[in-house]
Amino acid sequence: MGVEKKDLLLYAVTDRSWLGGHTLYQDVEAAIKGGATFVQLREKKLDEEHFLEEAKEIKELCRRYHVPFVINDNVDIALAMDADGVHVGQSDMEAGSVREKLGPDKIIGVSAQTVEQAVLAQQRGADYLGVGAVFPTGSKDDAVEVSHDTLRAICEAVDIPVIAIGGISAENVKELAGSGICGIAVISAIFAQPDIEAATKELKEQTTKMLEN
Repeated sequence: MGVEKKDLLLYAVTDRSWLGGHTLYQDVEAAIKGGATFVQLREKKLDEEHFLEEAKEIKELCRRYHVPFVINDNVDIALAMDADGVHVGQSDMEAGSVREKLGPDKIIGVSAQTVEQAVLAQQRGADYLGVGAVFPTGSKDDAVEVSHDTLRAICEAVDIPVIAIGGISAENVKELAGSGICGIAVISAIFAQPDIEAATKELKEQTTKMLEN
């Protein structure tokens, strides 16, 4: 299946900590309506049964809007509910064994912080890379900061698409111009906003401008 660069323009990573009175389904739908081009379901605290239930609902939602849908970390859940793919970190499982489990048609994304990690992930079958944190971030406790020089070097070292993640907002996204990325992944810049649809729309406009520079 692979993944097209245009699908990675604005990659929304879910987080239920800001739900307020909404459901995650409503928030994801608002993000897609606002222009999110890719959705990753990230659940660190849900038990397997509820995770699976939620994943199936959001998969149907994404399918309706023709937006690729991947699961964070959990290869077994991605397999069980036939997600479009999975995104794994360096410590989760290396891309080669994920590819063996999921088969040739699924999307595999891998987090990378160095050129070496990026090249290895590509060799082992990753379809795209998530690189960061490119700015300081509050969404991930263990985030390692990646300099913009390293981001550029990673984009030059691999042939697969690269997206930046970590602390990106509509205000600072322009600083990533010229790095070689094809899009951005965000959590709080979408899901922590009072009007998710409007925030997503604004972020997409700023990201598109940044990529044109």
